[in-house]
Amino acid sequence: MVAELTTCVRTNLDCADVCGATAWVLSRHTGYDANISRTLLEACATACKSCGDECAGHADKHEHCRICADACRACERACRDLLATIR
Repeated sequence: MVAELTTCVRTNLDCADVCGATAWVLSRHTGYDANISRTLLEACATACKSCGDECAGHADKHEHCRICADACRACERACRDLLATIR
């Protein structure tokens, strides 16, 4: 089923990279630039939504896709919640 999941795998990898970069920048303890943080959080929420949507399309056939979709939805919510606190 590799050919069927190629887009899913690519979306997962892209999402993981965006989430990783966002986590690295936000976890610094030296203060932050609200514009950079906001932009990263928006990108992370977008990547998580795309990934969650893609994985949800396979969730009925693959348990790992269901788990991934759930994790992406949770991360998207966390990004949007944090965005709401940044002025």
